Amino acid sequence: MQGLVIGLAGIGLSMTYSILNFANFAHGDYITSGAFAGWATTYLVAGLGRADVGSLLLVGASGSVFGGQLGIGITETPLAIILGMVVAGVAAVGLSLFIDRFVYRPMRAEEGIALLITSIGVAFAIRYLILFVFGSDVRGTTDAGGVPEVAPYFVDGAIRISMHDVTLVVASVGLMLGVHLLLQRSKLGKAMRAMADNKDLARITGIPTEEVIRATWIIGGALTGVAGYMFILWKGTISFNDGWLLLLLIFAAVILGGIGSVYGAIAGGLVIGLAASVSVVWIPSEFARASAFIVMILILLFKPSGLFSGRATA
Repeated sequence: MQGLVIGLAGIGLSMTYSILNFANFAHGDYITSGAFAGWATTYLVAGLGRADVGSLLLVGASGSVFGGQLGIGITETPLAIILGMVVAGVAAVGLSLFIDRFVYRPMRAEEGIALLITSIGVAFAIRYLILFVFGSDVRGTTDAGGVPEVAPYFVDGAIRISMHDVTLVVASVGLMLGVHLLLQRSKLGKAMRAMADNKDLARITGIPTEEVIRATWIIGGALTGVAGYMFILWKGTISFNDGWLLLLLIFAAVILGGIGSVYGAIAGGLVIGLAASVSVVWIPSEFARASAFIVMILILLFKPSGLFSGRATA
């Protein structure tokens, strides 16, 4: 489950790197922004008439209202969940386009390091704006808390899977398949692959590079926002630094899969997620992230260019 979230969020980061040639450190905070926008919508739809509108829009800041109290869940409030997922994607797209237009676009001709440093500043600005608006408290968001119906996952030799797990799998796999078809079958996908391979040649041959860049932010932003929303649905709690905590794992997945490769980001996300989750069988949970990076290093020792050999988009 965690690997699917990392892979889905990693697609946007990989697309940004391959086409714009810089590592966007604000990506994690795009995840958080999409998540909060989506969950504000879910709370509003599920709790309208049952709680104060301000408390609902602030996703129950300071314990003003709880997801469990509102009975939020994919089986209990499917419309609220679906609308929240859509709004999460749209909000992340809007934020991505806004930041690109007023921050990254004027610096497009600069070296990658300048954009990288700028993206770190953007990340801090977004994160502390979210902190100012929504507060720092961690709160539950769903009725079931995002855990299996019978905890833990393995009970008496049987695997217990919640509907939130199923929702995450269906949404993630569906979106990943959609990205594959877009890249391989559409005119836009071919233009994106051409720009990833050689931006100057793409411009000379008449490809509208700014339109392709805009499409990259739209697609990447939508996937990122949905990934953030689904991550909160799955784990059942939300905090202002959720995206930041995921960011290093996402970078690890993108590097492991082969920097710039969309398919590599998906594969890398699954490997990193599995490594972080399965390792707790043998080591304390606080070391799970470290084990994921150790697995990444070991794989890169034998395959330095990544699982997909650094191919730009395919």
